[in-house]
Amino acid sequence: MKNTLYKISIAASLLMGVAFTNTACTNDHIEDVEYLGAFSTENFFRNEQECFYALVGAYDVMRKYAGGFENMVTFFNAGSDDFYAGGGSSTDGAGIQGLSNYTINPTIIPASYWRDYYQGISRTNVLIQKVPLADMNNATKNRFIAEAKTLRALYYFDLVRMFGNIPLILQPFTASDDLYNVPQADKAAVYTQIEADLLSAIPDLPMVVPADQKGRLSQGAAKALLGKIYLYNNKKAEAAAQLADVNGTPGGTSQYGYKLVSNFASLWVTDNKFTTESIIEVNHTNLGNSDWSFWGQGNDEGNSICIMTSLRSYTRNDATAPDLVSGWAFNPVTDNLFNFMQGDPRLDASIFNAKALKQAGKIDYSAAYMDSGYFLNKYLPTKDEVTTLPGAAELNYRQNYILIRLADTYLLEAEALNGTGARAQALLDAVRARVGLASVPVSLQAIKDERRRELIGEGHRWFDLVRWGDAPTVLAARGFKANKNEVLPIPLTEMTGTALHQNPGY
Repeated sequence: MKNTLYKISIAASLLMGVAFTNTACTNDHIEDVEYLGAFSTENFFRNEQECFYALVGAYDVMRKYAGGFENMVTFFNAGSDDFYAGGGSSTDGAGIQGLSNYTINPTIIPASYWRDYYQGISRTNVLIQKVPLADMNNATKNRFIAEAKTLRALYYFDLVRMFGNIPLILQPFTASDDLYNVPQADKAAVYTQIEADLLSAIPDLPMVVPADQKGRLSQGAAKALLGKIYLYNNKKAEAAAQLADVNGTPGGTSQYGYKLVSNFASLWVTDNKFTTESIIEVNHTNLGNSDWSFWGQGNDEGNSICIMTSLRSYTRNDATAPDLVSGWAFNPVTDNLFNFMQGDPRLDASIFNAKALKQAGKIDYSAAYMDSGYFLNKYLPTKDEVTTLPGAAELNYRQNYILIRLADTYLLEAEALNGTGARAQALLDAVRARVGLASVPVSLQAIKDERRRELIGEGHRWFDLVRWGDAPTVLAARGFKANKNEVLPIPLTEMTGTALHQNPGY
């Protein structure tokens, strides 16, 4: 199969069933809900090509991490101690502002964080049910089902991390199902299903994905995800075993071909896609000609972090300054993070010091909301990256988003080893040595600090703080409340007329 994970067919786009995308309707309109989003699968899934279209549709939901205004990365960056929400004003994006200052509530929480992932789960459920009946060879069937199970595990992992107790739906809905009385499952049950899906999928995934199929999931990708999930579920021994299999010898090349790239900054070069460090990477492209009419609807294919995090009204006064595209100034970097990064070789690749360049007269820009003078550099768009194809330039940045990379899994394994021992030390040393830093004694605190430095702005910090139990202290000044803000409120539109129970405190 060619690398066609960019463009989703019309048929695949309909493969969402009704899932929970329509639960905002009231019981008075149940007769309408029976047909909304429904798609007859009787005359589809007949062969490999049709099943592949549906598989592309299931992968398509992964663009939620970096695509659209309600992307995961800028949203959860804003809730961490490393970034503010930013943007044009305190009302620019109620959801992202609400997470940043912990006034988030069921009304302003973006419903897409719930809806889009359940849409992805619905697509995987249909695939898992229908692919065995298709006219295709068994090895391909097994691979498609394994990819669908891995995607289902990923989407459930994001939902359970965000919302806690959630409905666990493993079969496609039909028009006669009672959509309003689907119960929430305990988190433990969701994690059990996630782990089962991944353990079932791993044997049927390829060890290495061919060059023309980059973006599809491999055994290494599923094992890395499983190791991360085990760690979140406090199964440290199991996490360490899976991650060790992925990581191999620290600093070397693993059995899956993973190896740290020598130049940290090269990870953020737009056309340097699918490096040896990439484990799960989300494709973005300008080939979809994304435009405002469908932005954020799941059909746009560009990376929205780029335009969202760039400076407002940027002008270059000196040829030695970067030739950036003006953007919307979300996620300005906090002084706390900038100071924390002093002396670290990753500073310049991670943080753009607009304050210093402006003071030197080399650039100018308009200060936006919560401006600090420091910006996330990893995704800043330069003018040579502006699309020359049809569509809105702002919506067609082609930089990929790396969801899991090897430096991340090195540090996750070191953490799973409780930050002690020779292997944990070697894993930490390898991450630091890549950027020319000397060894420091391994400990859980050293690993936490290294994750903060290495993974700046990649959307992990908030989840790290929550799972470590550090969020109530670190984010206290933002308004974070223990036993409440560890999860998000379920969107009001999903609560109305259903059996769902709102999370405590909301």
